[in-house]
Amino acid sequence: MGWRKHNAAPQGRRHAAGPSARRRMLVVVGLLGLSGLGLVARAFDLQVVRKAFYQRQGDARFLREMPIPVSRGTIFDRNGAPLAVSTPVTSIWANPPEVLANEDRIPALARVLGVDADELKNKLAQRSEREFVYLRRQMAPEAAQAVLDLGIPGINGQREFKRYYPSGELTAHVLGFTNIDDHGQEGLELAYDDWLSGKPGAKRVIRDRMGHVVEDVEQVRAPKPGQNLTLSIDRRIQFLAFNELKNALEKFEADSGSMVVLDARNGEVLAMVNLPSYNPNAVNDSKPGQRRNRSMTDLLEPGSTIKPILMAAALSSGQYTPTTPIIDTTGGHWYFQGHDIHDTHNYGLLTPTGVITKSSNVGAARIAMSLDTTLMYDTYRGFGFGNSTNSGFPGEASGLLRIGRDWRPLEKAILGYGYGLNVTVLQLANAYATIADGGLMHTPAFIKGSDGPTKQIISPQVAHQLVRMMETVTGPGSTAPQARIPNYSVAGKTGTAHKANAGGYSKSNYTAAFAGIVPASNPRLVGVVVVDNPQKRSYYGGMVSAPVFAKVMEGALRLLDVPPDNVGRWYVGGPLQGAGGLAGSNPPVEAPIDDAPIDDGAP
Repeated sequence: MGWRKHNAAPQGRRHAAGPSARRRMLVVVGLLGLSGLGLVARAFDLQVVRKAFYQRQGDARFLREMPIPVSRGTIFDRNGAPLAVSTPVTSIWANPPEVLANEDRIPALARVLGVDADELKNKLAQRSEREFVYLRRQMAPEAAQAVLDLGIPGINGQREFKRYYPSGELTAHVLGFTNIDDHGQEGLELAYDDWLSGKPGAKRVIRDRMGHVVEDVEQVRAPKPGQNLTLSIDRRIQFLAFNELKNALEKFEADSGSMVVLDARNGEVLAMVNLPSYNPNAVNDSKPGQRRNRSMTDLLEPGSTIKPILMAAALSSGQYTPTTPIIDTTGGHWYFQGHDIHDTHNYGLLTPTGVITKSSNVGAARIAMSLDTTLMYDTYRGFGFGNSTNSGFPGEASGLLRIGRDWRPLEKAILGYGYGLNVTVLQLANAYATIADGGLMHTPAFIKGSDGPTKQIISPQVAHQLVRMMETVTGPGSTAPQARIPNYSVAGKTGTAHKANAGGYSKSNYTAAFAGIVPASNPRLVGVVVVDNPQKRSYYGGMVSAPVFAKVMEGALRLLDVPPDNVGRWYVGGPLQGAGGLAGSNPPVEAPIDDAPIDDGAP
């Protein structure tokens, strides 16, 4: 009994030393249960409570939204010849941290890109906090593939489109150009940028750590390609105008020149050429002065090319007909308010038609002073001078015509022969197109088939009389025999104007112009040629600009299949001159110069 008591105590102490196996099992199971609950809670937190946050974090590392580039719409001429097209190119971009992590590959990359290795490394180091840096934009696909074939981590390609102009400088001023992101910057590329650009699409993709696309997830936005544009421009006539104008500038060593050809029936622009020009495929190699569309932005005083507009007011007034009354220009000088308005010859007595034929400044000034100022101003304004033509071309100038009630007498007189107002070449062409189409003014259009608003400016009868009067300008003893076109009747007007300078007008710098209509019996085309500051051989509109008009229009009439209206005969007399040589019997040696108020300064 003592022995049992002796042995029981230690056993009791052993049991009291720790938990039983059952308890230990319960503890372990409890801990596992709590861990399981924690994991479930954590999973619930990750998968439900904070699911969106972690998805965003994951997407930020692998999911990217990439643009789907679209091709810019093609621009065609009226006959379907492409003038501006978009070609696929590839831009090379880099993830700077990844590329810098493989620094030993940079020299090979630089060689293929054609850049200095140190400069490339510095460029990447300066942008090391970014994930996207362009290394070269708009590479040819073959050249870009050579870069990608190097397999350098962090180097990727992006498909884009680049604008290409097959006609180069021929249509540069009309089309304009696009920037490196393929958005229009000037010309019709800018005016119709929304139409041509379309809308790029977008898609979500998964990229690996090297930046390569491994899976397309979804399309976010469907791409909408740009729409095509068909212009009124005829590339063939554009080519003729460009070449002939270029030859004239070289022959007469002129500073610049412009030519505009309009369809008289609807106002569509068939050709618009300016020199000097530039290559829109290499815009960075050009100067701002070369990129200016002078036909739309540069202003000039029209000189005698304004006289048919003056005659429109005169005939509309009822005071004048093409043959009456007789205007006395005897002596070739008219001293008016201290200013000598003069002609280059003494034309004596002239009919109103004779004033046009001989381009008499004295006769024009006398007619201007006989007209009601409001009528004269309204006629000039009605023909579009002082207002934009609303052609929609970016940067078009409005010109300048002072309000009639503010005209001083001398200013009114010299407005009769084209000084004291500023016009663009397009404005002048549109005014002549209005005469050609029976006094109906169209809005100049660059898009084929445009149906713009029209307005009757003068009566069809007056318009017809003006065309007949201007036919005499290309006849014998007139100022523009070199504007004649075989087998076609031509109506037109020359202009040789002094150029304005500081304090007055230059005595040695001129603008030589010719504006014409063909065929005169059934007008189809109107052309205006302006040559700025010819220096050699001649500076008269009839000698410098009229031949350009004749050569271009002869080709254009043939290309458009316009039937001749003057077959087998040359113009030999002015049926509207009247008897007795009232138009003047002594032909001038050269076309007249429009007198300018040199001594009195600008009016």
